[in-house]
Amino acid sequence: MDADVIVVGGGLAGLVATAQLADAGRRVIVVEQEPEASLGGQAHWSFGGLFLVDSPEQRRMGIRDSRELAWQDWLGTAGFDRPEDYWPRRWAEAYVEFATTEKRPWLHAQGVRFFPVVGWAERGGQLADGQGNSVPRFHITWGTGPGIVEPFERRVRAAAAQGLVRFAFRHRVDELTMTGGVVDGVRGTILEPSDARRGSPSSRAAAGEFSFRAQAVLVTSGGLGGNHDLVRRNWPARLGTPPRTMLSGVPAHVDGRMLEIAASAGGRLINSDRMWHYTEGVANWNPIWPLHGIRILPGPSSLWLDALGRRLPVPLFPGFDTLGTLEHIMRTGYEHTWFVLTQKIIEKEFALSGSEQNPDLTGKSIRQLLNRVGRGAPGPVEAFKRHGADFVVAGSLPRLIDGMNALTDAPLLDPAEVTRQVRARDREIGNRFTKDLQVTAIRGARAYLGDRLIRVAAPHRLLDPKAGPLIAVKLSILTRKTLGGLETDLSGRVLRADGQPLSGLYAAGEVAGFGGGGMHGYRSLEGTFLGGCLFSGRTAGRAAAEAVA
Repeated sequence: MDADVIVVGGGLAGLVATAQLADAGRRVIVVEQEPEASLGGQAHWSFGGLFLVDSPEQRRMGIRDSRELAWQDWLGTAGFDRPEDYWPRRWAEAYVEFATTEKRPWLHAQGVRFFPVVGWAERGGQLADGQGNSVPRFHITWGTGPGIVEPFERRVRAAAAQGLVRFAFRHRVDELTMTGGVVDGVRGTILEPSDARRGSPSSRAAAGEFSFRAQAVLVTSGGLGGNHDLVRRNWPARLGTPPRTMLSGVPAHVDGRMLEIAASAGGRLINSDRMWHYTEGVANWNPIWPLHGIRILPGPSSLWLDALGRRLPVPLFPGFDTLGTLEHIMRTGYEHTWFVLTQKIIEKEFALSGSEQNPDLTGKSIRQLLNRVGRGAPGPVEAFKRHGADFVVAGSLPRLIDGMNALTDAPLLDPAEVTRQVRARDREIGNRFTKDLQVTAIRGARAYLGDRLIRVAAPHRLLDPKAGPLIAVKLSILTRKTLGGLETDLSGRVLRADGQPLSGLYAAGEVAGFGGGGMHGYRSLEGTFLGGCLFSGRTAGRAAAEAVA
């Protein structure tokens, strides 16, 4: 044997699993097709949001949360309805318990800290037992994604210095090897050396072959969001026709290869048609990977129009129901939508997903952070407003509409209809009461101190000259997460089609649907992707360590 356990994938789940294995004294080879610069995977690029329940941060903000309320929200959002949801549902219940009890103290003990204002993602806007978070639960890591990766990378590198961990970068797994029905290793291609910077495409030229053997293999290779052909192939009918064009919210190496490789060895793939893509994507004016898109994390105030200038229906307001909005958009016959807003709104409500788009939080700079509460939009947001191909800025509504029509192949927007929508919305601002449920939602959001302080602008007319200039943003579909994957039991063991474990094979992170083959069900409550990597990586690492003792 070359090691006790082979971990396939050097992302967050792989680092967490490797740290657990090394803590138990197990010898590990981490096999990663990308260069060392990409260690940490997608987690490095993330905003660092984590789903926590009844946390000290929530309590300080006056938020009353509980495991029971979180589980109610999870069930209403996941919509489990298939026989194969048995293990995903059990994983979900275990994860909500973890998020309520061990998760924060476990991370806190490793030096992870959180921004004091808790965010409110996926607000739902439906009934109490429907989709969405009933209360704010989105805890932003101080240091964003790199702040989550750092303690586990540090532990794994320390184990490497002790001889327990070996990194095999530029090693691409092409096959799982088996003896007597037991997975006992990996075989693949050594790729030529690459100095590609983190996230950018690296060469696929072969420089040799390799084969490693171990008592167990733990797959943590991520999803398929960078492979648009696979996204379209698995696109669910319930979300309409697959998009012809999409932006990529993840690097190209997030290609889904290991899903089919593990399935070829006998692992069962379930819920492949469940996926998580965003509707508020804009092309990165300074891209790192092909078709690099950034998601706008919107507050609730922007007017959301479809490609023809029609307002999106209730409750499809910004930040309320990601997949509900995606389903609606894909049934309009067009793939883009529009935000219409003001300078006053962009200054308070626009945030950009990604560690590189939030240098204050990523760099743990209090001085830079204070600029967020001053005049003007955050620097990265202003940079997109100035340089982004999807942004239009104008001093009047007619000029704004002309600019919007200039961004499409044909002028789809009827100026009279857009003007009617804007003026109708503005008339609802004149009173404290309204029949416009988006205006009601804005006012309700500002009842939460965190939203009133830094997230939601005071209600105002879009055509108020004091709030200008007017801004429009063309939004595209942005690929992101795979919600289905390899079916696993509560130990992270990959299951065969007959429901029995495939001996020697474990999976964690996105390749396992973050646990069980799809613990999110159809939709996510947000803040649960990084957390799913943490939980499933820890669980599978501990189980594999015990199995190879």
